[in-house]
Amino acid sequence: MYLKIFIFSIFLFFTGCSQKEINLKKNTLTYPSASLEKTIQEYKTNTTYINKSLSSFYKEWKGVKYKFGGNSKSGIDCSAFIQKAYKQSLDIKIPRTTLHQSKIGKTVKKSQLQYGDLVFFKTGKNSRHVGIYIDNGKFMHASTSKGVTISKLNNIYFNRHYWKSKRIID
Repeated sequence: MYLKIFIFSIFLFFTGCSQKEINLKKNTLTYPSASLEKTIQEYKTNTTYINKSLSSFYKEWKGVKYKFGGNSKSGIDCSAFIQKAYKQSLDIKIPRTTLHQSKIGKTVKKSQLQYGDLVFFKTGKNSRHVGIYIDNGKFMHASTSKGVTISKLNNIYFNRHYWKSKRIID
C-alpha cells in the first residue's frame, strides 16, 4: 500500500511540475471578447468619432477634381468619393455606384439627417448624385464643377433635385 502511495506521489510531482507544450501556429488570430467588440461598435457609432473621421477624410481630399469613373486623387466621382470616405474613415464597405448606394441603409427624412447620412439627388432622367451629410444643412461630395467640396442642401440646385437620404451608421 505504501508503495502505491509513493509511486502515485512521484507521478503527481512530475506531472504537476511539467509544462504543457503549447503549439503556436504562425498567423494565429485572437478575437476580441464580445464586450470589447460592443465597445468598439459603440465607439464607431459615436457622433464625435464619425465627425472627426469624416472631417479628416474631407480635408485630405478637398479640392480633388471631379472625374466620371475616377477613383483616385487625380480625379474622383461622387460615388467613389463616398465609398472611399466610408471605407477609409469608418471601415465600412459600401457599394461603388450611386444607384447601389441608394439601396442600402435605412431611409431617413431630410429633417432628421445626422452626420454621416447619405444624401441623394436626381440630377437628370437617369443621373444620380450622392454626398455625405455633415451638419447644419451641409454635405460633402465630389461636385462636377468644384471637385470635392462642401455644399448646402438648401442651395437652389440641390434643393430642387433632392431625392432621398439613407442612414448607413445606426
